Amino acid sequence: MTEDISSFSSETFDIIKKRRSVKHFDTTHQFTENEIEKLLSLAVLSPTSFNIQNWRFLVVKDAELREKIRDVSWGQAQVTDASLLLIICADLKAGEKDPQRYWKNASKEVQDFIIPAITKFYTRNDKLQHDEALRSIGIASQTLMLAAKSVGYDSCPMIGFDPQKVAELINLPQDYIIGMMLVVGKAKSPANPRGGQLSLDKVVFTDRF
Repeated sequence: MTEDISSFSSETFDIIKKRRSVKHFDTTHQFTENEIEKLLSLAVLSPTSFNIQNWRFLVVKDAELREKIRDVSWGQAQVTDASLLLIICADLKAGEKDPQRYWKNASKEVQDFIIPAITKFYTRNDKLQHDEALRSIGIASQTLMLAAKSVGYDSCPMIGFDPQKVAELINLPQDYIIGMMLVVGKAKSPANPRGGQLSLDKVVFTDRF
């Protein structure tokens, strides 16, 4: 018999509850290359439609570039103060670019079925490509935030920036879009109390609205 989930005590549950958007970071803290690689290696385990792995993660290390990005991000201090600045993008045309690579370890039977399906599903459907990109970015970003929190770090997802100017600063490829920026580091001060959480009866419905 399966246990009632309400009786569970889980570290994962605690991490989800404790994850908050932090604005103030310890400017002296730095991540090692190994720590950054570990976080990103977990992010790429996030699910994507047809396994097209359309997210792209830009790690911004150059201090001067980070200052320029801060300038077009309403001067928000976390852009430069956090240990890690990621610009999380997606390749809109990932489903059309050598789709065989996404299923190289699958059986021939699976490949013969799913690879043509990828092309049929995404080709010439710009809206679907765009929507899929944002879905993938959102899922991967949450993976990163929870992974960071699980080892004692905090984060802040950001949309407060000029996407066109950031795109110019980072030489964003033509087929890519920016979904969000994400900063990760060691919190200098705790997050503010939650502003107000809607109750489940305001957001959860059954069968029909």
